Amino acid sequence: MPIRYEGKLFRALNPFYAREPLSGRGAELHGGRFNGKGTPALYCSLSVMTALREANQVGNLQPTTLVCYEAEIEGIFDTRDDGALHAAEMDTAALSDASWRDQVRTAGEARSQTFASRLIAEDHSGLLVRSFAPGATDEDMNLVLWRWGATSPARLVLIDDEGRLSRQALRINSPRPARRFGDSRWGQIF
Repeated sequence: MPIRYEGKLFRALNPFYAREPLSGRGAELHGGRFNGKGTPALYCSLSVMTALREANQVGNLQPTTLVCYEAEIEGIFDTRDDGALHAAEMDTAALSDASWRDQVRTAGEARSQTFASRLIAEDHSGLLVRSFAPGATDEDMNLVLWRWGATSPARLVLIDDEGRLSRQALRINSPRPARRFGDSRWGQIF
């Protein structure tokens, strides 16, 4: 039985995609555990710390842009429901299988991606699933979205009341004067 999620969601984005926090473009280009290449997806978390764990799973903490959304999403498959998982011919071992990338390389699609494709075909908006990032506990949850927009039944709105991401885009795209050594507009160099 699909569930509804209402509340805040968090994403820790690669700064390259920060100007498009609603696009799902990175996941579409590269694929993910719960989406194949060519399928846009937003990998969101129910907490800030889970989002940071998800974005920085390998090595050192890399530059990250943290965003927050207000969400009202219907049609969520809840992987905490063992009966629903069993009926969908899926299990927690396959969901958490760390070899999903190897499966993509050898078979063209991971079992978790096949599962997600079936859910998308059944008109689910997303998947509520435990985080498998290092250091995550059973309480660390993610919401992977395949359908979202500005209105119901899959409403997702970026919280950016001050327009910070818009201003960032303007700064990035506007020409800047070249810095000159000793120019007081740029402060002192020591």
